[in-house]
Amino acid sequence: MSKPNGERFTFADEPTPAKQPHKSSPQLLLDWLLQHWTNPDICLRDIRAYAPRPVRDEEIAISSAETLARHGWLTELKAHRHDRRVWHIDRKPVIHPTIPAE
Repeated sequence: MSKPNGERFTFADEPTPAKQPHKSSPQLLLDWLLQHWTNPDICLRDIRAYAPRPVRDEEIAISSAETLARHGWLTELKAHRHDRRVWHIDRKPVIHPTIPAE
């Protein structure tokens, strides 16, 4: 129901607006890497510190990075420490890249 001045009222019997679909963790990480991360490489520590909050958990960050590596967006590099994970970001000229859900 709208009023002439643009005010909008909602009532209990009206359907609720549709929610945005939830993006997968690899897709969130890829979008963030391409839009915000400027360095050519990224390590697990950087993902856990600076990536969007849903991706910051260690297991989610590793699985998301491995998924992006399988799809050709990241290449794992040999780190100077045995407990460090580092990836090179393979930027491609794609406008809206999507990672298929698994």
